[in-house]
Amino acid sequence: MPVTAEAVGAKLDALQHSWDEKDVILYALGVGAGTEELEYTYEGSNLRTLPTFGVVPAFPALAGIGRVMSFNPMMLLHGEQKLTLHQPIPTSGTVTTEGEVKNVWDKGKGAVVVIDAVSVDPKGEPLFTNTFTTFIRGEGGFGGDRGPSGAKNVPPEREPDSTVELPTTQNQALLYRLSGDRNPLHADPNFASMGGFPKPILHGLCTYGIVGRAVVNEFCDKDTARFRSYDARFAGVVYPGETIVANFWKEGDQVVVRATTKDRGEPVLERAVVEIA
Repeated sequence: MPVTAEAVGAKLDALQHSWDEKDVILYALGVGAGTEELEYTYEGSNLRTLPTFGVVPAFPALAGIGRVMSFNPMMLLHGEQKLTLHQPIPTSGTVTTEGEVKNVWDKGKGAVVVIDAVSVDPKGEPLFTNTFTTFIRGEGGFGGDRGPSGAKNVPPEREPDSTVELPTTQNQALLYRLSGDRNPLHADPNFASMGGFPKPILHGLCTYGIVGRAVVNEFCDKDTARFRSYDARFAGVVYPGETIVANFWKEGDQVVVRATTKDRGEPVLERAVVEIA
C-alpha cells in the first residue's frame, strides 16, 4: 500500500517483549544515570524503572510501518514521541504491543505518519502507550489533509524554574544502542557520513530519556510513579560527548521543556511537556 490516508486503521503485527532488572539498569546507564542515582542503576537499592524505559519494548513497532506501507526506509525520520504511562513500569515483566496507523497527513514534500502502540501486560492491562510521529520524505502530494500545525507546549515568557546541564559521554550512543536501537547511524562513522553527519549522532530517544530522567529527579523527587506522560519533538541532533542544557517551566501539573546543546546552542527537544502527579 502506498503512503496515503487509506493506510489509516491498518494494524501492525503484535510484538512481545520481556525484560528484567539487567535491562532496566542497562537502559538507565544508557540515558546517563550513574553512581549518584543507584535507585535506577543498582538492584540492591530498591531499584526503580525509569518511566522512559517504556519506549524500549514498543520501539520495534516503528519498523512495522514498512509492512503496511511501501516507501524507502532511508527517507523516514522520527519526528515526535509521546509516551503515556498507565501504571508504573515494573523492573521485570512482559508486554504485548499492538500498533495501529492513526493518521497520515500530506505535508507536500513528505508525509507524516502517526502510529499508536499500546503495550499490555499478561493480564491484558495497558502498561504504557507510545505514539510515534514520523516524517517520510518524498511521500507527500497525494491530496490528503495537512493535519494540525502551529505552536504547542510553548514555554511561558519568564525565566525557567530550573535549568539542568546533562553531560553525555563519547560512548553514550554505543551504550544506549544495547537497549535495542541498533541503527548504524549511531555507531558507524561511514554510515553517519552517508547521512550527512560528521560523526555518529546520539539517538533521539536517548536524548528524550536523558531529559526525562532529569524531570523525574527535579520535579518528582525520584518517584517514578508520578511521571504520567511525556510528549516531545526532535528538533536537532546531539553528538556523543556534548552537554544537553534542559530548561524546565513548572505549570501546574505540567513541566514544559526545551533542550539545547551547550556549546552549539542548537535546539534538540522542542514542543515538549511532561505531565506529573
